[in-house]
Amino acid sequence: MKLSCADFTFPLLPHADVVALIKLLGLQGVDLGIFAGRSHWTPERVLADIPDAVKQIRSSLDRHGLTPADVFLQTGPEPPVRAANDPDAAVREKNRQTFRGILDFTVRLGAKHLTGLPGVWHTGIEKAKNWKVAIEEAIWRRTEAAQAGIEYAVEPHVGSLTSDPESALRFVRESETTLTLDYGHFVYQGRSPAEADILLPHASHFHARGGASGKLQSTMKENIIPFPAIRDALQRRNYPGWICLEYVWVDWEGCNRTDNVAETILLRDLLRPG
Repeated sequence: MKLSCADFTFPLLPHADVVALIKLLGLQGVDLGIFAGRSHWTPERVLADIPDAVKQIRSSLDRHGLTPADVFLQTGPEPPVRAANDPDAAVREKNRQTFRGILDFTVRLGAKHLTGLPGVWHTGIEKAKNWKVAIEEAIWRRTEAAQAGIEYAVEPHVGSLTSDPESALRFVRESETTLTLDYGHFVYQGRSPAEADILLPHASHFHARGGASGKLQSTMKENIIPFPAIRDALQRRNYPGWICLEYVWVDWEGCNRTDNVAETILLRDLLRPG
């Protein structure tokens, strides 16, 4: 099983040092977060000079023998801002322009997988309209990515219109996208990990970090997600993708209360076959 680590696991370090640390942790790949206003490489920074961004990042990756496992695009500083299904057509068009640029970046970088968010429930808009627009935008992104040879996936998450396994399953069936799957968003809400197993056949990328009821991110000691069993289930399906060790460090839902180096090592060792 290929193991990667998110560069946004260590936001306080310069990006070149993050890449070096991921190599020191014995991992094979890097997930690149391209988040508006809150990542090492923001969409604005990448789009200002795509060839230069590719050159800098590729140089760091090659120096340490690491692979770009995923590019994770978030067009707004938080999910409701510039969401994929924003009610304003002008905002959606701006999002499409950003997506095209980041897709170009993904191709040039040599990554094969691109993740985005599905959308949210906008107040004052009928649920059916929210859903319809989200599906339309996901289909558009999937089609654009496929034409460029890239797998496009959405990540169901707390606060999105795919916040539970059932709605996430409906979303992938209607949009024919794949999933960047993170069980933590479901167990946080009190759902059992087994309830998310229906989504495993649709996963093209996987986010792993400790999680428990009421804790979007937990230590491995508190964790209730059965990662070895999930790894084995993916392997039985001949899963070709990566498992990303995705501890984050943000002041949201207590996600800045873990020792990300230590917890990443513990999770890495748990996922490595004995």
